Amino acid sequence: MTTTLTGVDPLARPLTSVLLGADARREHGFWRRLVATEPFRLPPGPAAGGTPDERLARAYARLRTLNDALDSAARPASDFRALAALHEWLAPVDPALATIAGIHYNLFLGSLLDHIADSPRDLSDFLTLRRTGTFLCTEVAHGNDAAAVETTASYDPVRDGFVLHTPHCGAQKFMPNTGRPGGPKSGLVAARLLAGGADRGVFLLLVPLTGATGPLPGVRVRGLPARMGSPVDHSLTSFDHVFVGREALLTGPQGWIDGDGEFRSAIEGRRRRFLASIARVVTGRISMSASAVGSARATLAVAVRYGGHRQVSAGRGARLPVLAYRTHYGPLAEAMATVFAMSLLHRRVLDRWEAAQAGPEAGREAAERLVDIAKGWITWRARAVIVESRERCGAQGLLENNGMAALVTGVEGAITAEGDNLAVHARAAAALLADRPAHEPAPAHGDLTDLRFLVRLLGCAEELWFARAGARAARTAPGDPLGRWNAAAGPALRGVEAHACRQAAEAYAEAVEALPAGADRDRLGELARLFALGRVARDGGDLLAAGHLSAGQAEALTDHTERLIQAVAPHLPELAGSFALPDELLADWPITGAGYADAYDDPEAHWHTEEGR
Repeated sequence: MTTTLTGVDPLARPLTSVLLGADARREHGFWRRLVATEPFRLPPGPAAGGTPDERLARAYARLRTLNDALDSAARPASDFRALAALHEWLAPVDPALATIAGIHYNLFLGSLLDHIADSPRDLSDFLTLRRTGTFLCTEVAHGNDAAAVETTASYDPVRDGFVLHTPHCGAQKFMPNTGRPGGPKSGLVAARLLAGGADRGVFLLLVPLTGATGPLPGVRVRGLPARMGSPVDHSLTSFDHVFVGREALLTGPQGWIDGDGEFRSAIEGRRRRFLASIARVVTGRISMSASAVGSARATLAVAVRYGGHRQVSAGRGARLPVLAYRTHYGPLAEAMATVFAMSLLHRRVLDRWEAAQAGPEAGREAAERLVDIAKGWITWRARAVIVESRERCGAQGLLENNGMAALVTGVEGAITAEGDNLAVHARAAAALLADRPAHEPAPAHGDLTDLRFLVRLLGCAEELWFARAGARAARTAPGDPLGRWNAAAGPALRGVEAHACRQAAEAYAEAVEALPAGADRDRLGELARLFALGRVARDGGDLLAAGHLSAGQAEALTDHTERLIQAVAPHLPELAGSFALPDELLADWPITGAGYADAYDDPEAHWHTEEGR
């Protein structure tokens, strides 16, 4: 099977444009071509990549190849769409590469570029990768509460600079990629600025960390135990009274040291200053969604291909592909509907975030909230799709050379990175709960075959969960904010999930309506209804009790779902083809080909001799 139709640009197909956006050739063409080139192919042989140290060295070598291929290294750092596309294509190929590239281009170089007007500096070492950039924010004792970090940067007016210091074990920087692989490194260090005898909040400082022979004086780097997934040089990093000049501080409205050595700021409040300093974390969450979307597509494509040529006994000597069975194609059809939903929600986030950059502050806050919600929902759904796809490939899916094993564990990193999903969703739940008017959702009536009716049902489910959360919070004793949140948290988090599902279903409906009548629109409509019905069924009891579903409709949900699975199943190969994965990439994973058993052939075995045959 091939994913490329002769004479047809893979990125120009209608369903591919739905997945990758109307400007897919410009946004994705470069990255798609890049991952098909030799440096990004799997090494030959059964080792499928070598030892962890060899794989990490290859990831840093690939980062240099990538950087050399760019017109300017500032492009992915300054264009969040390019950065998202980078993650969408690199994560399925090399999760470690996606990790270190995201840190260098977004958190490090992007933060420097965001502050370049206020903090002019020569970036040539970082643009050419003479020095690799990293980001040191979280600490052993401070993860999701990074605003409470305890590394200090004390302003010394005599030397006109800052003294970085790690006061105790819990203040060690936790998990930056500060090891020797990748060559000399500099980092942006989040530290508590002490100036004029007061704590001014957490700011970023540019600090040289390592040279050709290891850590620089006063900097201590210790490797952490191996983490699950692709190897990255995650380390503990600490500072023993390390001095850096005044220019190390990334300045802006959040604060600066004036010519008289006095601290100034245009932003009130230490937390707001911190959030202004680390604004790049929001773009990082978009990138985590992109990594998850790309990885889910890749594993599902592998599972569909393998299911099409893995033969099993069908009785009386007959053999059939495993994809002929409902037990196999059913989960993959539902996974396909979910992957399209993830992709469409991701595209909606990109559009909303772009529009918010030029709009009022309230619009930016709403867009950032959608970024947060999408990051959690997409990465969690990606894990489910990746695990399901791996299971459908049996033991073959456990082998690293078949492309799935690294992604099963790699998605766990996306779930935790740039803010743990649960913490990010909890913050979004509190904000949505506070912003909602206290009223019951309007009744929804319609036909289960009508996608817009299904979207309205998902909106009703969202309102029901938040109404339930608000009622529970209202019953708590006054003056007990923790008790109020704990009472509301369960249903409020369900409300956030329903919100994400509604947003994805709305994006589905818009995409279906934008396609001209024909086979592509039919396929997308089937996927959209299959996705929406699955989410409606989860809240079916609540929707029935609230009068949004009739008893007959509630009973019919299963039959409607089964009919859509049967409609989608025959088209799974062409739908997987719409992912536009390069043939070169798929060829690296043996089980994507009908002759996958040949990957295990033994040239010296007896079956290759006349006697053995």
